[in-house]
Amino acid sequence: MISENLHKIQQEIQDSCALVSRQASDVHLVAVTKSVDTSMTQTLLENGVRDCAENRVEQLLSKKQALRNYPDVKWHFIGNLQRRKVKSIINEIDYFHALDSFKLAQEIQKRAEQPINCFVEVNVSQEASKQGISPEEVDSFIQDLASLDKIHVVGLMTMAPIDASSNERHQLFKTLKQLQQRIADLQLTHAPCLDTSMGMSNDFSEAIQEGTTFIRVGTALFQE
Repeated sequence: MISENLHKIQQEIQDSCALVSRQASDVHLVAVTKSVDTSMTQTLLENGVRDCAENRVEQLLSKKQALRNYPDVKWHFIGNLQRRKVKSIINEIDYFHALDSFKLAQEIQKRAEQPINCFVEVNVSQEASKQGISPEEVDSFIQDLASLDKIHVVGLMTMAPIDASSNERHQLFKTLKQLQQRIADLQLTHAPCLDTSMGMSNDFSEAIQEGTTFIRVGTALFQE
């Protein structure tokens, strides 16, 4: 099942890239393993996946420990991170996809042993139910992070509304890509901002067409 689903997703990545003359190798597939156990996560690793994402601190730590025989796996934290839990997780991950406040950045600065690859979460759709800073705040927020040498802004992240149409998704993803490019053009040492993390199981094709470099896929990998 997982092998077949993975093959379908990889094919869709290739097809989506082909539509806009991109290389499939430019898109990183991050497997969202939050809904499956360690055994199914291991099956993914045996099929060549090397990027796994969790949204709960305890679950990530447990799986990383259980799968320590796969030291080349990159671990991504994609959930809302409470400041009181930063200490226990921040030095165990390779990417943090949900930096959304300066106070959280300060806590990471305090606890991190080395610079942390962070995506700044942007609420492009302006949904009240979503975390993230507003598009208008992106420039000033990233400039403020310059004083924190443990924060390395690799890119921006967003999520489209679950009920958004394909056209709406394209527009949201295009907006984030434009914001990312604008920051990248500033050539900031602390924020090269060359990547975007956008696109999930139901909309990663649109995200790829709009230039994303990281997609976060869970449901499509594990559905029967």
